[in-house]
Amino acid sequence: MDRLPRQAPGTGWTFLQGVRVLDLTTSVAGPSATLLLADFGADVIKVERRQGGDDARGWGPPFLDGESLWFVAVNRNKRSVALDYASPAGAAVLRELIGKCDVLVLNQPPRVARKLGVDADSVQALRGDIVYVSITGFGLGGERADWPCYDLIAEGYSGIMDLTGAPDGEPQKVGAPAADMLAGQDAALATVAALFERIRSGRGRVVDIALVDSMTRFLACRIVPFLGSGELLRRSGGKDSVIAVYQTFDTADDPITLGLGTDNLWRRFWSAVGSPQRADDKTAATNKDRRSRRAEIVAEIQALLKTQPRAHWLSVLGQARVPCGPINRVDEVSADANLIERGLFYCLDDGARRVPQVGVGMRIDGDASTARRAPPRLGEHSEEILRELLDYSDARIEELRRQEII
Repeated sequence: MDRLPRQAPGTGWTFLQGVRVLDLTTSVAGPSATLLLADFGADVIKVERRQGGDDARGWGPPFLDGESLWFVAVNRNKRSVALDYASPAGAAVLRELIGKCDVLVLNQPPRVARKLGVDADSVQALRGDIVYVSITGFGLGGERADWPCYDLIAEGYSGIMDLTGAPDGEPQKVGAPAADMLAGQDAALATVAALFERIRSGRGRVVDIALVDSMTRFLACRIVPFLGSGELLRRSGGKDSVIAVYQTFDTADDPITLGLGTDNLWRRFWSAVGSPQRADDKTAATNKDRRSRRAEIVAEIQALLKTQPRAHWLSVLGQARVPCGPINRVDEVSADANLIERGLFYCLDDGARRVPQVGVGMRIDGDASTARRAPPRLGEHSEEILRELLDYSDARIEELRRQEII
């Protein structure tokens, strides 16, 4: 963390300034959705259980100063209210907060949402123009609607695990919470679209995001070819692309990735490695030709690349503008100078604490977003929110504390 550039809290992007989001989510998918909304300027009020808060607060080790780094990864720019809204008094406070918000995001299955009074009908009865965003494993309808789900379960349903791993190996989960993060992106995008439409119509919307749907859509470029051809692909170690040469290769030391996606790149590659005449082979002139001879061509390229170390080939092929790259470990990618320069990795320092962050990964008008605040401590903003939004008095706040509602 010490090697990361320090960034003090700033104004950040203001595209969604004036939009207030009530975040009832936990874990990763929901918080990643509200993180995106917060990074674009929305005021996100994160409502958490009084005891323990967001489930991800307990996910560790590793911890940093007692905080789960999984939680820290997806919760900056939010304000936390610790509230027992399963109790009648807490539910009354929550209903007041709903009336002050433009968006409500939750990741409870329909049965639990109804029990807590935060199902779509109940919420829209309190505020008709609210954008209600549900993130579940399987969606709001159908026989699976109330089934519990995690990222791992969604990846299994989607087909991605059957396609990931060695040909003779076990199915593998993606090395990050892919279904969670994809569903979070889908939820944020749909929220912004619904808010934009609300400007014209004045209507609220019910956004239904399912982890299994988002993860399955990720496989569109695998599923559509199967549906159209009947050809069923299985695990190949990432070496079965529709592009003939598009995989990892060993070098004299460390492996590289190489993608020759066009006929021009095919010719450019052979020129770069000193064999321009090889590209004149008419039997390998097109990608279709090369796919029919894939095993032979891959073996030829592999033999060549093993003659020199990775640094040599990255330099030679990079100068020739041939797509290639290293296979970085997490410590290597987080030290990538170009990514740091683009604002992807930084240490947020608010004077009271320092936390590592991965930025939103977008630049607008040349600028990355600046974080406005560090991930909140549990209940850090309870009093602030109740005074600011609901105009509660000190006496009322103290009574809620006495009753263990906040």
